[in-house]
Amino acid sequence: MFKDFKPVLGILLRFIIIYLVLLFAYQFYLNGSKFSGLDSFSRMIANRVCALQNSIGYPTSLYNDIENNQVWFYVNRDYRTRMVEGCNAVSVMILFVSFVFAFYKGAKTFLFVGAGLIVLHMINLFRIVGLNIVMVDHKEYGTMFHDFIFPAIIYGSVIVLWMIWIKFFALKHENS
Repeated sequence: MFKDFKPVLGILLRFIIIYLVLLFAYQFYLNGSKFSGLDSFSRMIANRVCALQNSIGYPTSLYNDIENNQVWFYVNRDYRTRMVEGCNAVSVMILFVSFVFAFYKGAKTFLFVGAGLIVLHMINLFRIVGLNIVMVDHKEYGTMFHDFIFPAIIYGSVIVLWMIWIKFFALKHENS
């Protein structure tokens, strides 16, 4: 009976192992920066968002709230949003990487993961910029965009990338 399910169980086991290893590595990274405020990757994203917003006409500055592990976005000299560790999309990226590597196909796996991480990073930057713009121009829609629209965009992007990986790379020889 297990013989029929061996390929599926192998993929599932690879996914779980890769996911747990990446999750523990990320937690180890976060534990190393918990006394210095927001982690450096999240701060880098906040700085990029600030630069993007400044370049499109939304004057933005940041306030590092080290005590509370967050960065505040001030747009037009008014508080709009705050960024915490969960805004950096690393957990989404870990999920993406784990799934793709569960269907490992050699060197192209690394190339696809690299390209996918760049795409997800860019989508996340535009997601945060978009939320800040919504909070400046249409604050009444802020909760809806934060809780529903933008999560749907980032998770939907992961699903589209997974579908591309499966259709065009992972199962290409099986379907030919």
